[in-house]
Amino acid sequence: MFARTVSIHLKSNSKLSDYTRTFEKDILPLLRKQNGFKDEITFAGSGGVDVTAISLWENKADADAYNTNTYPEVLRTMARFIEGTPKVHTADVVTSTLHKIAVPVAA
Repeated sequence: MFARTVSIHLKSNSKLSDYTRTFEKDILPLLRKQNGFKDEITFAGSGGVDVTAISLWENKADADAYNTNTYPEVLRTMARFIEGTPKVHTADVVTSTLHKIAVPVAA
């Protein structure tokens, strides 16, 4: 499994509830159509201006395809809420109790 972590800062005139509503209405349906998409978890820091979204993917290739083909549309849709450029980080998922996976440890 593979993870994409996106950190964003909301504009001062944006409401977290508006961001969340738009994400659920417009972005989640796009994600659910993507090959290999597994889950989305979004966190908001205190004050609701710093948001971190973690998407989980079957593999890196599926996450990369999303990044190339669909993520630009996501950015355009969410641009009215976002200040600056979101920071994207990727990583292999080592463990997940939610998805009941674990990477075997070499002996």
